[in-house]
Amino acid sequence: MKSVKPKKNLGQHFLVDLSIARRIADTVDACPDIPILEIGPGMGVLTQYLVGKPREVKAVEIDAESVAYLYEKFPTLHEHILGEDFLRMDLSQVFDGRQFVLTGNYPYDISSQIFFKMLDYKDLIPCCTGMIQREVALRMAAGPGSKAYGILSVLMQAWYDVEYLFTVDENVFNPPPKVKSAVIRMTRNGVTDLGCDGQLFKRLVKAVFNQRRKMLRVSLRQLFNTGKPADSFYAQDIMTKRPEQLSIPQFVELTNKVDEQLKLISAGNGESRERPQGLKESKEAKPDAS
Repeated sequence: MKSVKPKKNLGQHFLVDLSIARRIADTVDACPDIPILEIGPGMGVLTQYLVGKPREVKAVEIDAESVAYLYEKFPTLHEHILGEDFLRMDLSQVFDGRQFVLTGNYPYDISSQIFFKMLDYKDLIPCCTGMIQREVALRMAAGPGSKAYGILSVLMQAWYDVEYLFTVDENVFNPPPKVKSAVIRMTRNGVTDLGCDGQLFKRLVKAVFNQRRKMLRVSLRQLFNTGKPADSFYAQDIMTKRPEQLSIPQFVELTNKVDEQLKLISAGNGESRERPQGLKESKEAKPDAS
């Protein structure tokens, strides 16, 4: 079979070490008995071990050349190889509304977008595993007080327990990337309700980490574009902290405090409660944005 040429514009780095591929495939065993969706199978080095497990496997691949290769290599998977863009898919339709494990050798340049999309379907995805850029993996697993702690850390750990499993060197890929990779596993924690407005929580976390060197009393001001909160709001002790110092429960508490002020402002303006429009959502495509 003719090999697939890695495409730089798709961020393709094909894993060639079979022992590592097997180890990655085995990370899905932490969440057994449900289907598996693999992102970016390429030439199927990971797929070959996933299909050996006693459950349904589907693979989504945007590269037409890779899809043709997979059709030939895995003829029994023909109807389960999806030639689509994962970021545009309705994940509730992939397994007819059933839960599934997400895994893959994720493209570096869209890994954050993949995980943000996963959060939108968190009730369908109790487990996510796979390989990403080491720097991003460290950020996802980082705790408060760490320089690596950021947007991805808070948003992912609010809903998932994140495990940094092992590091992967550059020389096991074709072509070798310029950075090291890492394998992670995320398993849904017991949280079903954050205890605050979830959308406001996400907006707040992104807003303060986009100005991470500033105290909260400064970075939070961008959320109040329709009025000014009470003076006592900025006088609270937490306002002298920077975002990397806050735990997830503290972010939840802060979200509720901001929510209360927004409601008071709306009531004072004689308006119905509207979501603030001044702060645009960021796609957070780049790892260094988190």
